Amino acid sequence: MPFAPGLWHAGAAGKVEPGEELVAAALRESGEELGVRPEPEDLSLRHVVHHTSPAGEWEHAFFVSHRWSGVPYNREPHKHAEVRWWAFGALPGDLVPYCAAALARMRSGESVSRLDGTAG
Repeated sequence: MPFAPGLWHAGAAGKVEPGEELVAAALRESGEELGVRPEPEDLSLRHVVHHTSPAGEWEHAFFVSHRWSGVPYNREPHKHAEVRWWAFGALPGDLVPYCAAALARMRSGESVSRLDGTAG
């Protein structure tokens, strides 16, 4: 089932499985959703947002990687309509709210933030 239909999300996303480390989850999700595999040393943790919404409380970790093996494509068309790339300074306006907030704070150099009461 699609998450936030009509809105863009920031890269690969998912949940950390029980017993799984955060970096391992980021690597797994990159492969599952985009068909790419960065090396652990190529991942850079840039932002963590504590997000409270009507759906619950979440910790979202945003990694950046500039190198990977494979060609990115939409491996989960049943969940995502499309995969597209934008320059960090030219992101679309119709982003999932917590992603938009986290990316704006990343851009200003913040590494941790809190977002309360916003859906998505």
